[in-house]
Amino acid sequence: MKVLILGGTRFLGKALVEEGLKRDHDITLFNRGNNKEASSEVKQLIGDRDGDVSQLKNRNWDAVMDTCGFAPHQINKIAAVLGDSIEHYTYISSISVYKDWIPLNITEDYHLQSMPQDRLKDVEEGRISPYEYYGALKVLCEAEAEKYWPGRVLHIRAGQLVGPFDYTDRLPYWVQRVAEGGNIVVPGRPDRPIQLIDVKDIATWVFDMAEKRKAGTFNVTGPDHKLTMEELLNTCKSVTNSNAKFVWADEQFVLDHHIQPWTEMPLWIPEQFPLEGETKPWKMCISVKKALDNGLSFTPLEETIHDVYQWEKVRQDSVRKAGISRNKEQELLDAWFQKEKKETL
Repeated sequence: MKVLILGGTRFLGKALVEEGLKRDHDITLFNRGNNKEASSEVKQLIGDRDGDVSQLKNRNWDAVMDTCGFAPHQINKIAAVLGDSIEHYTYISSISVYKDWIPLNITEDYHLQSMPQDRLKDVEEGRISPYEYYGALKVLCEAEAEKYWPGRVLHIRAGQLVGPFDYTDRLPYWVQRVAEGGNIVVPGRPDRPIQLIDVKDIATWVFDMAEKRKAGTFNVTGPDHKLTMEELLNTCKSVTNSNAKFVWADEQFVLDHHIQPWTEMPLWIPEQFPLEGETKPWKMCISVKKALDNGLSFTPLEETIHDVYQWEKVRQDSVRKAGISRNKEQELLDAWFQKEKKETL
């Protein structure tokens, strides 16, 4: 196929490029040219989906893969130049489109987020960041793509992507922290469920679907069984040959010490979550049955952790985007042990 990847130089984009080249497809990237790591085996068109997209005019591709559409006007701008010159469009959406994560096994027909119309205008004109309404904007992007290419869009509602080059640092935090060993504070229950998917698996499946011109909306996360936080951390411990000891701290205790979920404690959302003025049970359990029925498969967790660990050993950047500082973690550990000591007296 002739494939256009919008983005293509970071994380998922890199994985898509690698998978496409492995299959001998003709790959073209369209991006702003800020990242110089693009493969020499691909063509690169320089432009900006918020500005000049003229490089896309009068060209044809079999498939387009959109990794970086955050607002509907960006989809609109691309559609205006591509029109019917493409056969298949993959839009990377998110499980954040869902209004909440309360029920077990949320399917693709669960209710979605929305946002005020006036705020959409603020996003389009750059007055507010698209991340402020991330999930709701992804919903609107899905609808915009479907409007231009009805029946030809593969909507990927992706969960937490993991693997090398993961610039969110969520799984990398835990891999590196476990490798360092010692007492490690972990919020919540050991059997708390967690979902994630290796970026290679999503890239493989996207190409499988695009080659068959399959369209529709799919939750794409993993694995295909219940994965617990304890299993994830024990796998990190085994792969890194660590002496780590996990200290499972009560969620409310961690919150009372002003530790931020998801950022300071990556991959953790409190199971009792404040929503619309109430505290509600937050399951974070997304059904992937539809994708499994269409061939989605998974890399063994050990392999994914190994890949992340090897990348951690050679990465150059020292500033991490997620994870608690060692000093703050030690303060939390001291407070937890002091609490336990008092309770045993």
